[in-house]
Formats: sequence, structure tokens, C-alpha cells
Amino acid sequence: MKLLIDMNLSPQLVTLLQDAGFHAAHWSEIGNPRATDRTIMEWARKHNYWVITNDLDFGDILAATDALCPSVVQIRTQDVSPNHLNPILNSLLHQYKRYLEEGALIVVDEARSRVRMLPIKLS
Repeated sequence: MKLLIDMNLSPQLVTLLQDAGFHAAHWSEIGNPRATDRTIMEWARKHNYWVITNDLDFGDILAATDALCPSVVQIRTQDVSPNHLNPILNSLLHQYKRYLEEGALIVVDEARSRVRMLPIKLS
């Protein structure tokens, strides 16, 4: 699994995830730090990365476009420091790997995580 860390999360998260055996990159290493969310999503789709973000726009983009990929993990915790997020993400990525491989939006906060399979159908 290849993970793309969005600009709103620390680049230090990349090293922690790599140390845990994941292939991870921060958007600042790849593209323009001022790129739009749509640009980041398109790059992730083309290169088979899953996006990890603290930005609600990524879920909106998935819903508005009926996208089947990329999978997105939306972090909704109060503390987004790398040391706080690392164990949460390690657990979540293993627990929900199958869903992420199929295409999913996973929202995680302090108390729970929720999975929505792609494409997201709005009622």
C-alpha cells in the first residue's frame, strides 16, 4: 500500500509510517504545496496511492465525482501530531486494508472510525 500524506499533516508522519513498513510520501516531496485538492486526488489516483488527510474536501470530491479511487483516510482527531496519529493509523491501515484496497473513505476520530465504500452515493 502506498500512502500520500496531505499538506495539512506533518511530513514527520512519513518516517513513522515507513518505519512501520508502509510506503509513504508527503505531498511536499511530490508536487506544488499550493496544488488544489483535486490535483492531489488526481495524482494519487494515477499513481495508486491512498490519501491521508485532515481536510474534509477530499470526501466531498469523492462524493461529487462518484470516484472509485483513490481511497482516502480522513483524520478528524483534535491532536494531529505524528506521535499521536502513528498508532491510530497503523491500527486503522491494517484493520481496514481490504476496504482501502477496494476503494473507501474512512473517517477516524478519537472515539471511532467509519467506512464508506466508493463510490459514495448521496441520497
